[in-house]
Amino acid sequence: MDLDGHLADASRRQRFVTRMFDIIAPRYDAFTRVFSYWMDAAWKRELLASLPVLGAHDAAADLACGTGDFAFAIAEQAPDASVMGIDASQRMIGEARRRAGASRAGGSRTGFAVGDMTALPLATESVRVLTAGYGFRNVPDVHAAIAEAARVLTTGGTLLVLDFYRPRSAVWRALFLWYLRTAGNVVGWLWHREAVVYGYIAPSIEMYMDAEAFGRALEHRGFEMESVSEKLLGGVALHVARKGASPTER
Repeated sequence: MDLDGHLADASRRQRFVTRMFDIIAPRYDAFTRVFSYWMDAAWKRELLASLPVLGAHDAAADLACGTGDFAFAIAEQAPDASVMGIDASQRMIGEARRRAGASRAGGSRTGFAVGDMTALPLATESVRVLTAGYGFRNVPDVHAAIAEAARVLTTGGTLLVLDFYRPRSAVWRALFLWYLRTAGNVVGWLWHREAVVYGYIAPSIEMYMDAEAFGRALEHRGFEMESVSEKLLGGVALHVARKGASPTER
């Protein structure tokens, strides 16, 4: 298939990515742990250390929630807040709901819904916290997704993002993407008989921006950067940003 064409074409990208996540949903958690050599869990804990105190009148949402790692962690840290996990993949949402039912995690104020990061099923200025793990890189229009995040967050609300980024060093970028492409194709074939389901990660990063550029994109929409922590020489980064009082319109 024309992988680069699917990723470059906004009209095809979301359908392609959603289909990939539908395929990998049952083994997604195992993949993220193994593929990152268990660093993924540590990155998520580090990011959630910046979670503000949430009370009974506060709401949080986990975008591109997958099976609900961030949503369940927020519910555990803030048991009185309401938490919604949103993902474009119906099967991912099914896995999150199954996980919630099996472990009774999250409590009665945690729910999951299918949704689009560029058209969130949330009211304007309705949530105090948004998390997104490996989500913004996969949307057809990252700037539209950032604008939507700014819309639903309350003034002073916090956005916490964990994602892959395009390393700035050309030498490291070539090595990093070679590893991701090779390992992704192998694991995709062995686990799903579809190499592209994980092999797509490398080209999606190659077409994406670096961590500094993502921070600037957030600032352009009125976010104030609280912190940026780069991992793997810029191949992964954690952004913590706060929504300012007067977002700049593009």
